[in-house]
Amino acid sequence: MPLTSESFYQRPKWLFSGHLETIYPALFRRVELQKPERERIATSDGDFLDLDWYRNQSTKLVILSHGLEGNSSRPYMLGMAREFISKGYDVLCWNFRGCSEEMNQKVIFYHSGATYDLDAIVFHAQKGYQEVFLVGFSLGGNLSLKYLGEKGDSNQKIKKAVAISVPLDLAGSCNKISSGENVIYSRRFLNTLKEKVVRKSLAFPGELPVGLLRKIKTLRDFDEYFTGPLHGFSDAEEYYRINSSLQFLDQIKIPTLVLNAQNDPFLSESCFPVRLARKLHKVHFEFPKHGGHVGFSGPSRQKSYYSELRAVEFITRDL
Repeated sequence: MPLTSESFYQRPKWLFSGHLETIYPALFRRVELQKPERERIATSDGDFLDLDWYRNQSTKLVILSHGLEGNSSRPYMLGMAREFISKGYDVLCWNFRGCSEEMNQKVIFYHSGATYDLDAIVFHAQKGYQEVFLVGFSLGGNLSLKYLGEKGDSNQKIKKAVAISVPLDLAGSCNKISSGENVIYSRRFLNTLKEKVVRKSLAFPGELPVGLLRKIKTLRDFDEYFTGPLHGFSDAEEYYRINSSLQFLDQIKIPTLVLNAQNDPFLSESCFPVRLARKLHKVHFEFPKHGGHVGFSGPSRQKSYYSELRAVEFITRDL
Protein backbone atom coordinates (compact mmCIF):
# COMPACT_ATOMS: atom_id res chain seq x y z
CA MET A 1 0.00 0.00 0.00
CA PRO A 2 2.56 2.64 -1.18
CA LEU A 3 0.49 5.74 -0.41
CA THR A 4 2.29 8.19 1.85
CA SER A 5 -0.19 9.00 4.60
CA GLU A 6 1.51 12.24 5.58
CA SER A 7 3.96 14.36 3.60
CA PHE A 8 6.80 16.16 5.36
CA TYR A 9 6.70 19.10 2.95
CA GLN A 10 6.19 22.52 4.53
CA ARG A 11 5.96 25.49 2.19
CA PRO A 12 7.52 28.87 3.05
CA LYS A 13 4.94 31.02 4.83
CA TRP A 14 5.15 33.84 2.30
CA LEU A 15 4.20 31.47 -0.55
CA PHE A 16 0.66 31.25 0.80
CA SER A 17 -1.17 29.95 -2.30
CA GLY A 18 -0.77 27.37 -5.03
CA HIS A 19 -0.41 30.13 -7.59
CA LEU A 20 2.48 31.79 -5.75
CA GLU A 21 4.13 28.40 -5.26
CA THR A 22 3.86 27.82 -8.99
CA ILE A 23 4.85 31.25 -10.30
CA TYR A 24 7.69 32.23 -7.96
CA PRO A 25 10.12 29.39 -8.83
CA ALA A 26 9.36 29.70 -12.54
CA LEU A 27 10.11 33.42 -12.66
CA PHE A 28 12.65 34.10 -9.94
CA ARG A 29 14.63 30.96 -9.16
CA ARG A 30 18.22 30.95 -10.36
CA VAL A 31 20.33 27.80 -10.36
CA GLU A 32 24.09 27.97 -10.94
CA LEU A 33 25.45 24.93 -12.67
CA GLN A 34 28.43 24.10 -14.84
CA LYS A 35 27.95 24.41 -18.59
CA PRO A 36 26.68 21.09 -19.96
CA GLU A 37 28.09 19.10 -22.83
CA ARG A 38 25.59 19.44 -25.68
CA GLU A 39 25.01 16.44 -27.92
CA ARG A 40 22.66 16.10 -30.87
CA ILE A 41 21.38 12.67 -31.86
CA ALA A 42 19.42 11.65 -34.94
CA THR A 43 16.00 10.04 -34.63
CA SER A 44 14.89 7.12 -36.78
CA ASP A 45 12.54 9.36 -38.77
CA GLY A 46 15.23 11.85 -39.78
CA ASP A 47 14.76 14.41 -37.03
CA PHE A 48 17.04 15.27 -34.11
CA LEU A 49 17.04 15.60 -30.32
CA ASP A 50 19.36 17.86 -28.30
CA LEU A 51 20.84 16.48 -25.08
CA ASP A 52 22.68 18.25 -22.25
CA TRP A 53 25.11 16.06 -20.33
CA TYR A 54 26.53 16.58 -16.84
CA ARG A 55 29.15 13.91 -16.27
CA ASN A 56 30.70 12.66 -13.02
CA GLN A 57 32.27 9.55 -14.55
CA SER A 58 29.58 7.61 -12.70
CA THR A 59 28.10 4.21 -13.49
CA LYS A 60 24.66 5.62 -12.61
CA LEU A 61 22.67 7.93 -14.88
CA VAL A 62 19.60 10.08 -14.19
CA ILE A 63 17.57 11.17 -17.24
CA LEU A 64 15.44 14.30 -16.72
CA SER A 65 12.38 15.11 -18.89
CA HIS A 66 10.91 18.63 -18.80
CA GLY A 67 7.34 19.90 -18.98
CA LEU A 68 5.11 21.57 -21.56
CA GLU A 69 7.03 24.27 -23.44
CA GLY A 70 10.00 23.76 -21.15
CA ASN A 71 13.59 22.87 -22.01
CA SER A 72 16.77 21.46 -20.54
CA SER A 73 17.78 24.76 -18.91
CA ARG A 74 14.65 25.50 -16.87
CA PRO A 75 15.38 26.11 -13.16
CA TYR A 76 13.50 22.98 -12.08
CA MET A 77 15.64 20.89 -14.45
CA LEU A 78 18.89 22.48 -13.30
CA GLY A 79 17.92 22.24 -9.63
CA MET A 80 17.22 18.53 -9.93
CA ALA A 81 20.39 18.02 -11.97
CA ARG A 82 22.48 19.82 -9.36
CA GLU A 83 21.07 17.67 -6.56
CA PHE A 84 21.94 14.41 -8.30
CA ILE A 85 25.33 15.70 -9.49
CA SER A 86 26.19 16.49 -5.87
CA LYS A 87 25.49 12.85 -5.03
CA GLY A 88 27.87 11.58 -7.71
CA TYR A 89 25.40 10.69 -10.47
CA ASP A 90 25.73 11.51 -14.15
CA VAL A 91 22.74 13.54 -15.36
CA LEU A 92 21.19 13.93 -18.80
CA CYS A 93 18.67 16.72 -19.46
CA TRP A 94 17.07 16.32 -22.86
CA ASN A 95 14.96 18.64 -25.00
CA PHE A 96 11.74 17.56 -26.66
CA ARG A 97 11.41 18.19 -30.39
CA GLY A 98 11.33 21.91 -31.08
CA CYS A 99 12.21 22.85 -27.48
CA SER A 100 15.95 23.54 -27.87
CA GLU A 101 17.27 26.63 -29.58
CA GLU A 102 16.58 25.25 -33.07
CA MET A 103 13.24 24.15 -34.52
CA ASN A 104 13.08 20.44 -35.29
CA GLN A 105 13.10 19.21 -38.88
CA LYS A 106 9.80 17.32 -39.13
CA VAL A 107 6.27 18.66 -39.28
CA ILE A 108 5.46 16.97 -35.96
CA PHE A 109 6.44 18.46 -32.59
CA TYR A 110 6.33 16.64 -29.26
CA HIS A 111 3.39 15.51 -27.17
CA SER A 112 2.47 13.95 -23.81
CA GLY A 113 2.65 10.38 -25.09
CA ALA A 114 5.59 10.52 -27.50
CA THR A 115 7.43 7.68 -25.81
CA TYR A 116 9.29 6.85 -29.02
CA ASP A 117 11.56 9.82 -28.36
CA LEU A 118 12.16 8.92 -24.72
CA ASP A 119 12.93 5.38 -25.86
CA ALA A 120 15.50 6.77 -28.31
CA ILE A 121 17.08 8.80 -25.50
CA VAL A 122 17.26 5.82 -23.13
CA PHE A 123 18.64 3.50 -25.81
CA HIS A 124 21.35 6.00 -26.73
CA ALA A 125 22.26 7.19 -23.25
CA GLN A 126 22.31 3.92 -21.29
CA LYS A 127 25.45 2.60 -22.95
CA GLY A 128 28.24 2.30 -20.40
CA TYR A 129 25.94 2.68 -17.39
CA GLN A 130 24.98 -0.01 -14.91
CA GLU A 131 21.88 1.75 -13.59
CA VAL A 132 19.48 4.27 -15.15
CA PHE A 133 16.83 6.37 -13.39
CA LEU A 134 14.06 8.51 -14.89
CA VAL A 135 12.76 11.79 -13.46
CA GLY A 136 9.98 13.68 -15.24
CA PHE A 137 8.19 16.95 -14.60
CA SER A 138 4.55 17.59 -15.57
CA LEU A 139 4.21 16.53 -19.23
CA GLY A 140 7.60 14.86 -18.90
CA GLY A 141 6.26 12.99 -15.89
CA ASN A 142 3.29 11.70 -17.87
CA LEU A 143 5.64 10.70 -20.67
CA SER A 144 7.94 8.84 -18.27
CA LEU A 145 5.10 6.94 -16.58
CA LYS A 146 3.54 5.93 -19.88
CA TYR A 147 6.94 4.79 -21.10
CA LEU A 148 7.53 2.66 -18.00
CA GLY A 149 4.08 1.10 -18.31
CA GLU A 150 4.66 0.25 -21.95
CA LYS A 151 8.12 -1.19 -21.35
CA GLY A 152 7.35 -3.18 -18.21
CA ASP A 153 10.58 -4.84 -17.08
CA SER A 154 12.09 -5.21 -20.56
CA ASN A 155 15.00 -2.86 -19.75
CA GLN A 156 16.83 -4.20 -16.72
CA LYS A 157 19.04 -1.11 -16.44
CA ILE A 158 16.14 1.17 -15.48
CA LYS A 159 15.88 0.80 -11.72
CA LYS A 160 13.58 3.54 -10.40
CA ALA A 161 11.66 6.64 -11.48
CA VAL A 162 10.15 9.82 -10.06
CA ALA A 163 7.33 11.85 -11.64
CA ILE A 164 6.55 15.32 -10.28
CA SER A 165 3.37 17.40 -10.77
CA VAL A 166 1.98 14.87 -13.23
CA PRO A 167 -1.27 15.32 -15.20
CA LEU A 168 -2.12 11.64 -14.89
CA ASP A 169 -5.48 12.35 -16.56
CA LEU A 170 -4.77 14.61 -19.53
CA ALA A 171 -8.40 15.49 -20.25
CA GLY A 172 -9.18 16.36 -16.64
CA SER A 173 -6.02 18.44 -16.28
CA CYS A 174 -6.67 20.27 -19.55
CA ASN A 175 -10.10 21.24 -18.26
CA LYS A 176 -8.64 22.36 -14.93
CA ILE A 177 -5.93 24.60 -16.39
CA SER A 178 -8.43 26.18 -18.78
CA SER A 179 -10.96 27.13 -16.10
CA GLY A 180 -11.32 30.08 -13.75
CA GLU A 181 -8.21 31.93 -12.70
CA ASN A 182 -6.02 29.12 -14.04
CA VAL A 183 -6.42 30.44 -17.58
CA ILE A 184 -3.40 32.69 -16.98
CA TYR A 185 -1.27 29.58 -17.39
CA SER A 186 -3.05 28.15 -20.42
CA ARG A 187 -2.86 31.51 -22.23
CA ARG A 188 0.88 31.64 -21.71
CA PHE A 189 1.30 28.14 -23.11
CA LEU A 190 -0.99 28.93 -26.02
CA ASN A 191 1.06 31.98 -27.00
CA THR A 192 4.27 29.98 -27.43
CA LEU A 193 2.52 27.00 -29.03
CA LYS A 194 0.85 29.22 -31.62
CA GLU A 195 4.18 30.92 -32.35
CA LYS A 196 5.74 27.53 -33.03
CA VAL A 197 2.96 26.59 -35.43
CA VAL A 198 3.51 29.79 -37.39
CA ARG A 199 7.27 29.21 -37.52
CA LYS A 200 6.80 25.58 -38.52
CA SER A 201 4.35 26.52 -41.27
CA LEU A 202 7.08 28.56 -42.96
CA ALA A 203 9.22 25.45 -43.26
CA PHE A 204 6.28 23.22 -44.24
CA PRO A 205 3.97 25.42 -46.33
CA GLY A 206 0.48 24.03 -46.73
CA GLU A 207 0.96 21.19 -44.21
CA LEU A 208 -0.38 22.98 -41.14
CA PRO A 209 -3.89 24.51 -40.90
CA VAL A 210 -2.62 27.90 -39.69
CA GLY A 211 -5.99 29.43 -40.56
CA LEU A 212 -7.47 27.59 -37.58
CA LEU A 213 -5.25 29.43 -35.09
CA ARG A 214 -7.83 32.20 -34.78
CA LYS A 215 -10.36 29.64 -33.49
CA ILE A 216 -8.12 28.44 -30.69
CA LYS A 217 -9.06 29.84 -27.28
CA THR A 218 -8.04 26.96 -24.98
CA LEU A 219 -5.40 24.22 -24.79
CA ARG A 220 -8.10 21.70 -25.64
CA ASP A 221 -8.76 23.65 -28.86
CA PHE A 222 -5.06 23.48 -29.69
CA ASP A 223 -4.99 19.74 -29.07
CA GLU A 224 -8.19 19.33 -31.10
CA TYR A 225 -6.84 21.07 -34.21
CA PHE A 226 -3.09 20.55 -33.97
CA THR A 227 -1.61 18.20 -31.33
CA GLY A 228 -4.08 15.39 -31.98
CA PRO A 229 -4.31 15.31 -35.80
CA LEU A 230 -0.64 16.21 -36.29
CA HIS A 231 0.46 13.18 -34.30
CA GLY A 232 -2.01 10.63 -35.65
CA PHE A 233 -5.01 11.05 -33.33
CA SER A 234 -8.49 11.89 -34.59
CA ASP A 235 -9.11 14.65 -32.05
CA ALA A 236 -8.21 15.91 -28.58
CA GLU A 237 -10.36 13.33 -26.82
CA GLU A 238 -8.61 10.39 -28.47
CA TYR A 239 -5.23 12.00 -27.84
CA TYR A 240 -6.01 12.35 -24.13
CA ARG A 241 -7.52 8.90 -23.81
CA ILE A 242 -4.63 7.05 -25.41
CA ASN A 243 -1.81 8.99 -23.78
CA SER A 244 -2.94 9.59 -20.18
CA SER A 245 -0.46 7.80 -17.91
CA LEU A 246 -3.18 6.94 -15.38
CA GLN A 247 -4.04 3.80 -17.37
CA PHE A 248 -0.39 2.65 -17.44
CA LEU A 249 0.35 2.81 -13.71
CA ASP A 250 -0.62 -0.79 -12.97
CA GLN A 251 1.80 -1.98 -15.66
CA ILE A 252 4.87 -0.33 -14.13
CA LYS A 253 7.33 -2.92 -12.83
CA ILE A 254 9.94 -0.78 -11.05
CA PRO A 255 9.70 1.37 -7.88
CA THR A 256 8.26 4.72 -8.96
CA LEU A 257 7.25 7.83 -7.02
CA VAL A 258 4.45 10.19 -8.07
CA LEU A 259 4.63 13.53 -6.23
CA ASN A 260 1.52 15.70 -6.82
CA ALA A 261 0.54 18.69 -4.68
CA GLN A 262 -3.14 18.95 -3.81
CA ASN A 263 -3.13 22.70 -4.53
CA ASP A 264 -1.57 22.30 -7.98
CA PRO A 265 -3.58 24.59 -10.31
CA PHE A 266 -2.85 22.31 -13.28
CA LEU A 267 -4.16 19.05 -11.85
CA SER A 268 -7.73 17.77 -11.71
CA GLU A 269 -9.09 15.59 -8.92
CA SER A 270 -8.51 12.55 -11.13
CA CYS A 271 -4.76 13.13 -10.79
CA PHE A 272 -4.96 11.99 -7.16
CA PRO A 273 -6.07 8.34 -7.53
CA VAL A 274 -6.16 7.37 -3.86
CA ARG A 275 -8.05 4.08 -4.38
CA LEU A 276 -5.66 2.97 -7.10
CA ALA A 277 -2.68 4.02 -4.99
CA ARG A 278 -3.72 1.60 -2.27
CA LYS A 279 -3.80 -1.28 -4.74
CA LEU A 280 -0.48 -0.79 -6.51
CA HIS A 281 2.76 -2.25 -5.22
CA LYS A 282 5.42 -0.59 -7.35
CA VAL A 283 4.07 2.95 -7.75
CA HIS A 284 4.35 5.10 -4.64
CA PHE A 285 2.21 8.22 -4.25
CA GLU A 286 2.71 11.34 -2.18
CA PHE A 287 0.05 14.06 -2.24
CA PRO A 288 1.22 17.02 -0.09
CA LYS A 289 -1.35 19.71 0.71
CA HIS A 290 0.95 22.35 -0.76
CA GLY A 291 3.59 22.65 -3.44
CA GLY A 292 1.88 24.20 -6.46
CA HIS A 293 2.86 23.04 -9.94
CA VAL A 294 6.54 22.07 -10.19
CA GLY A 295 7.06 24.18 -7.10
CA PHE A 296 7.92 22.67 -3.71
CA SER A 297 10.18 25.58 -2.77
CA GLY A 298 12.50 25.08 0.18
CA PRO A 299 13.12 27.43 3.09
CA SER A 300 14.48 30.83 1.99
CA ARG A 301 18.11 29.95 2.76
CA GLN A 302 17.96 26.42 1.38
CA LYS A 303 18.88 26.03 -2.27
CA SER A 304 17.50 22.54 -2.65
CA TYR A 305 13.75 22.16 -3.18
CA TYR A 306 11.67 19.48 -1.49
CA SER A 307 10.99 17.71 -4.79
CA GLU A 308 14.73 17.42 -5.40
CA LEU A 309 15.53 16.09 -1.94
CA ARG A 310 12.58 13.69 -2.14
CA ALA A 311 13.62 12.40 -5.56
CA VAL A 312 17.18 11.74 -4.39
CA GLU A 313 15.93 10.10 -1.20
CA PHE A 314 13.56 7.82 -3.11
CA ILE A 315 16.11 6.79 -5.71
CA THR A 316 18.98 6.17 -3.28
CA ARG A 317 17.19 4.26 -0.52
CA ASP A 318 16.42 0.57 -0.51
CA LEU A 319 12.78 -0.40 -1.05
